Amino acid sequence: MSELARPVALVTGVGRRVGIGAGIAERLAATGWDVAFTYLSRYDDRMPWGPDPAARAEITELLAKHGARVFSVEADFEDTDAPAEVFRATGEAVGPVQALVMSHCESVNSGILDTSLESFDRHFAVNTRASWLLIKEFAGQYVAPYGTGRIIALTSDHTVDNLPYGASKGALDRITLAAARELRHLGVTANAINPGAIDTGWMSPGMAESGAAETPLGRLGTPRDTANLVAFLCSPEGGWVNAQLLYSNGGVQ
Repeated sequence: MSELARPVALVTGVGRRVGIGAGIAERLAATGWDVAFTYLSRYDDRMPWGPDPAARAEITELLAKHGARVFSVEADFEDTDAPAEVFRATGEAVGPVQALVMSHCESVNSGILDTSLESFDRHFAVNTRASWLLIKEFAGQYVAPYGTGRIIALTSDHTVDNLPYGASKGALDRITLAAARELRHLGVTANAINPGAIDTGWMSPGMAESGAAETPLGRLGTPRDTANLVAFLCSPEGGWVNAQLLYSNGGVQ
């Protein structure tokens, strides 16, 4: 990726092999990055797809096959101390982080009338507050050459019947785009990606069929589609793309 030793990317939310986070981590490892990743077993345990206890070892092995040093750490981003602890542990294990890719989330469907206060607060704690704290920690430890740092957040504009998720992601957009200007003294770019609907195990067959029909290419997006864009943004060639909300959704209108 550069004349330096392999730089370090931190990818959050890499809990399952079929997830977007795992796809991003693999693509970055394949394009010359060492990878640290976070996961949260308790989140998967309470979601419809259930636990995937072998995922951490399988993902680690896959990344290592690409020549990457790999470090993983469990992190509950509802805890305000978690972002700092993740960066402390990552720094000790593999060194300072040059690219921060935030693919973690809290996502439980509910609308205006049935969202609980607890759920609303948890979504904003994980999707918004923790992302701000991760960006803050990233900036505090950043030592890479000017112009090589990257911040990328995965976002969504889905709010109907998904109020706390969509609203908290909208706030994440603003924080990420602000970082592009506020961290310009470090030479760090910051962009948000809206990948559209990608089936990572949460879609019913009917949802998958209708989702594919909405795209001009007639298919759903894959984790690899998002990972390719992340890898480009993290490359030297992607360094001029900054402060953008990018749609990588196959042309869904």
